[in-house]
Amino acid sequence: MTQPMIEIRGLKKAFQGQPVLRGVDMTVPEGVVTAVIGKSGEGKSVLLKHIIGLLKPDAGDILFQGAPLSAASHSERRAFRRRCSYMFQNMALFDSMTVFDNLALPLRETSRQPEAEVRRRVRGMAERLELTGILAKFPSQISGGMQKRVALARALITEPHLVLFDEPTTGLDPIRKASVLSLIDHSRQQFGFTAVLVSHDIPDVFGVAGHVAMLDGGRIIWEGSPEAINASPDPVVRRFLAGEPEPLSDSFPSNAA
Repeated sequence: MTQPMIEIRGLKKAFQGQPVLRGVDMTVPEGVVTAVIGKSGEGKSVLLKHIIGLLKPDAGDILFQGAPLSAASHSERRAFRRRCSYMFQNMALFDSMTVFDNLALPLRETSRQPEAEVRRRVRGMAERLELTGILAKFPSQISGGMQKRVALARALITEPHLVLFDEPTTGLDPIRKASVLSLIDHSRQQFGFTAVLVSHDIPDVFGVAGHVAMLDGGRIIWEGSPEAINASPDPVVRRFLAGEPEPLSDSFPSNAA
């Protein structure tokens, strides 16, 4: 079995004394999309922010290609973050910048490349993701679906090895959801990155995922292929996939007189 790109061991995180992650163990295989699923409020976005280093765990560790990030030097952690990219749920495009400058921003901030090279790379990315016709426009002048495409292009402009997607299809209609997922899948094949994708869009996301992890109660309760999770006998997994509510607790007070 090949070594996973990312391995998470015993990850714990609490906010103001309230546990969110209670000992997450999870792997991210290289070269595929790993879909992290689970109910709202389970800490899926918190998990993503730990992977990229935006949050520090209370306990546990994250390994990159077998080496714990907690033992890495400052320069090694910076090098790891340069190999990662993050596509925020709200896209985080700058309304005061044109699409061109939104795409150029990561290159201008993280590299010392000449402006001519920055422009070459932006135009190359725009061509690959069919954005050349809107480079002079501002985000407010393009559709929500096109904004998602711009956000994806910006996430890929630095040629990352690992891309983290935080609910990239939130707020889109079914047709645009399918379009964005297809774009992510096509881009992964085209650019060769590994991805972790948080999503509530079941079963649509299984069409692009090669690996699935389900977060429930602050822990990963199931991990494997999309085909295997659909065949899982676990009642919690089956209820979630079917969109069924949790059963009422036996201790729930009765309305009977």
